[in-house]
Formats: sequence, structure tokens, C-alpha cells
Amino acid sequence: MSVISYSPYDRAMHEDPYPTYARLREQAPLYRNDELDFWALTRHADVHAAGRDPNTYSNSYGVDLGLWSKDMARRQSFIAMDPPEHTQFRALISRAFTPRRVGELEPFVRRITRERLRAVLDAGGDFDFIHLVQDIPADVISELVGVPAADRKQILAWSNDNILRDETTGAVTEASAAATLNLVTYYAELIAERRARPGNDMVSALIEAEIDGQRLSDQDVGAVLLLLGVAGNESTTKVLGNAWLQAARHPDQRSVVFGDPARIGDWVEETLRFDSSGHMTARHVTRDVEWYGTTVPAGARMLLIFAAANRDPAVFSDPDVFDLGRDRSRTLAFGTGPHFCLGASLARLENRVVLEELVTAVHEDYQVGEPVRVYHPSIHGLSSLPTTVRAR
Repeated sequence: MSVISYSPYDRAMHEDPYPTYARLREQAPLYRNDELDFWALTRHADVHAAGRDPNTYSNSYGVDLGLWSKDMARRQSFIAMDPPEHTQFRALISRAFTPRRVGELEPFVRRITRERLRAVLDAGGDFDFIHLVQDIPADVISELVGVPAADRKQILAWSNDNILRDETTGAVTEASAAATLNLVTYYAELIAERRARPGNDMVSALIEAEIDGQRLSDQDVGAVLLLLGVAGNESTTKVLGNAWLQAARHPDQRSVVFGDPARIGDWVEETLRFDSSGHMTARHVTRDVEWYGTTVPAGARMLLIFAAANRDPAVFSDPDVFDLGRDRSRTLAFGTGPHFCLGASLARLENRVVLEELVTAVHEDYQVGEPVRVYHPSIHGLSSLPTTVRAR
């Protein structure tokens, strides 16, 4: 056991994990936790290499230590698969995330952002930032999937509950399990409806899709919808909250983007590097491998901590400085290799458009209150961020 103590379930890690990540990189680049039975890599070169080697570091048991199972593909679809099966599923889903399709969504994202922003500004400019922005990615992914507008708030509520974890053990809570069951039931009913009356949406497309001449089962389609429905809501909301908070904490950098909205893309990208929403992923080690003179045995559980890699001083100078002007070409916020985030282009568009609309609508000197963090071993973000703005 390393002298350093690290657990992704530690409450203190959710407030500020970066000092611990720095110690791991420097003193225990291969970390072992005997009690929780996992290993961890934190250096950029190591995380990058492992992420690009699915033959050795497999997704077949899922990506979450708390939901570790050889049958996880039944629940998490293609993110719990390896090539070539993963490649086939990913190719089907990627049709909804082509550059053309993503670009076509920009007017929709901009319109719903303006509607929600106008409502809070008309109400006086005091609002919860997370409550403002969370509806936007939820509406976008629901539009892609084919969830009727009347059902979207309920889908969002279930998605938020889905990621709840026990703050002592990190285990899935009863509320989370109930939310997952509700989502599974809802999507099963939606699939049945689309089988009877196909539409121009992802559900209908998946029903018609084939892999090696075989149609997908309802369970396969439902697993894809569950994955996209939750991930499509949560990740963008958390990045937006982190971006808004970090700009408030770094007013010199906030002045840069409010003075030149063309730099909003830099704001998004530096947030992804400096304070991303997805901090790590788990992998199943398929063979004995050696790191730093230690053998990690086949069957081990390995954490790849992307958020630690994104602050590695071997790659990023002054990594603990929030700097919009830096080179971020090697950021791993969306992963790497065959499991690079399928929705990265959509997430970037959503973040950019929402922040563009905010910069246009409000003055630079906005104020934020005490943030409330989500408790989850791999998700780093907020459930609440009180905000006060002045309309332009």
C-alpha cells in the first residue's frame, strides 16, 4: 500500500481532488488501494497509453468501480464493450453525431438558451445557474432521441437521481436504483411505441439498425437510450457549471472572454482541462502488465484518472493556473482511443452556445454564491450554484 491515501469515495476529494492527484503523480504514479481493490494511473503519458490499449485495458466490466460486472454491457451498452463489438455499436450511434447533424442543432440550442435566460433575467437576475442550464442539454439529447417535449422534465429528474451515490460508501442509492428502473421502463415503452409508429428520431433508427444482419433487441436499444439520456444531460451541465464558477474565481480570465467573445471556445477548452466533469474511468486488466517495476495482475481493476493527467506539469506548464491562452492540444477530458467520447462535438457546441448567449446577455461582474457539489466517484460538478447577474 502506498503511503498516500486515495479513495474516489472520499468526500474531501469532491471538494478539491487536485492536490491529491499531484501527490499521486509525483510519488505514486502507479497507486494501489488494497481495501477497495483497485490500481490507478495519473500521469498523462500513462493514462494516454492505457486509454489507447483496449486489448489490455478492457471496458468489459463497465467504467465504474461501484457497478463492476462482467454483464455490464447489458446496462451500459457500448461503453462496456471492446472492439470489434464496440466498434459496430459505436458506428450505429455515431450517425446521430455527425458534424452536419451537430451543426444543425445549433439554432435549437441557441433558441432554448435564450428562452431560459430571458425568463431568469425578467425575474430579476437572481437564479441558480445549474437549474438554468441543466434543461438545455436535456432538451437537446431528448430531441435527438425522440422523447416528447412533455416528458423531458421527468426524464431530467430521473437522470439527476440516476447518478446519486451513498456519501459514505459510494454505493448506488435506493433513489438511484429507482430512477434507473423508471428510465428503463420509460424507454421500453417508447421503443414499443416507435415499433408501432416509427418517427424521424434515434429510437426509430436504432430499431431499424442491423449488426451482422441482426436487428438490435429491445434491451440493446434501451441500454443505448439509458446511456445517452443520462450522459447527454449530466456532462454538459457539469462543464457549464464548472466554467461559470472558474471564471468567477479568475476575474482576469473572465475579462478576457467578456471583452472578446471569440475567446469563448478557449473558456470551454480550459475548463475541460482545468476542471472537467468526468474525472476517471475504470478498466479491467486482461493480462499481467508491469508499471514502475510492479506487476499489475490479470483481472485487476485499473482507474485511469484523466483529470490528474490534465494537470500533469510534464505536458502543461503551470498546470494549476487557469489560463485561456495555453496550449491544450493534448487535453484528455473526453478520453482517448476507441472510447473517446462520442458526444464530444455536441458537448462543445452546447457549452459554446450557452456561454455565448450568457456573455451577450449579462455584464461581466456577475456574482456566485456557495456551490453545492454532486457526490459521485467519477463526476466532478455542481448541483447548485447561486448566481446574481445584471442584464445588459
